[in-house]
Amino acid sequence: MKGVILAGGLGTRLYPLTKITNKHLLPVFNQPMVYYPLATLRDAGIKDVLIVTGGNHAGEFLRLLGNGKELNLKEIHYAYQTGEKGIADALKLAEDFADGDKIIVILGDNLFGDSIKPYAEKFAKQCEGAKIFIKKVSQPQRFGVVGFKNGKVISIEEKPKKPKSSYAVTGLYMYDSKVFDFIRKLKISGRGEYEITDINNMYLKEGILTYDILKGYWTDCGTYESLLRANMLAARKQGINLKGLL
Repeated sequence: MKGVILAGGLGTRLYPLTKITNKHLLPVFNQPMVYYPLATLRDAGIKDVLIVTGGNHAGEFLRLLGNGKELNLKEIHYAYQTGEKGIADALKLAEDFADGDKIIVILGDNLFGDSIKPYAEKFAKQCEGAKIFIKKVSQPQRFGVVGFKNGKVISIEEKPKKPKSSYAVTGLYMYDSKVFDFIRKLKISGRGEYEITDINNMYLKEGILTYDILKGYWTDCGTYESLLRANMLAARKQGINLKGLL
């Protein structure tokens, strides 16, 4: 399989930190943010990665990452997203890169405590469809939220005012090649974006969407609070005792 990291957007919620650089290049403890999703993919055995970025600082990814050799990757490819039309709009740029293969997609500001290698191996054996990963959170209205019935996911709603559960869809997705057919069918949402949630619901409607519940930590870095949390989680994972620093 191949890996896709979506690292576009303007990061306006983190302004002025993002005034002079892309959000995904901000530091999280002792590494640039984008290193974490790259490591997640690499540790799962994914060596061929596409980074989709945009905005005024796209060239900084190339300066930082080069061709990926220093990070023990086979190769890093790059694609540029024009405009701010959402995650699914960015993902469509990966079609030629995927070339019919299954792909693992990670949002560039997401950190995961779990190794995804077992999930990747399991999905590689899945004949068709998609897999999403969910996690119980305290503020589900910030995310796509799943609804359940008898242990099965029956709905996914993007940033609902009244969430049907406390389980959010994380920024980790696994798709077969059908994802690009679904993207072409998308209509722009009320938020003015092409939503990844709509793609997941298309898979759900066809009965070929599976899910796993993550056991380890998960966080995004989209707000000051979540960026602070990401720094603390990354530091703890590397054995730093934060009690003596506070």
